[in-house]
Amino acid sequence: MTLDARFQLRKDVMAAEGCQCKPYRDSVGVLTIGYGRNLDDVGISKLEAEVLLDHDLADAERACRQSFDWFDALSNTRQRVLVEMCFNLGMPRLRGFGKMLAAIKAKDFPMAAREMLASRWALQVKGRADRLAAAMRDGTA
Repeated sequence: MTLDARFQLRKDVMAAEGCQCKPYRDSVGVLTIGYGRNLDDVGISKLEAEVLLDHDLADAERACRQSFDWFDALSNTRQRVLVEMCFNLGMPRLRGFGKMLAAIKAKDFPMAAREMLASRWALQVKGRADRLAAAMRDGTA
């Protein structure tokens, strides 16, 4: 197929399918997303998953930068901790870590790490919380 033919095919399929950016069940009950991607049978490739992850991490970093005026003053390691928590929890739930965030703002990183580990989140994510708390406390990872 020529490049022009592929471009026209793409255009025709996009018009026929329409774009749904959230999963939905199509007319025969197949879980679908985007322009008719069959998630039940096809799923996504590892490369597609990594592209989605890159976008999600960029969104989480942007949210942290917009929400915390002190974010840019943190080391790269501590920025990574907050971005990973934002990715994992979402910004609304991350904002619920008021004592931890206050400790980070005050540069009391050992207290911030203790607050992380004293949360229900730490029980849910286990080793991840230990790793992130150590990185927050020590500034190395």
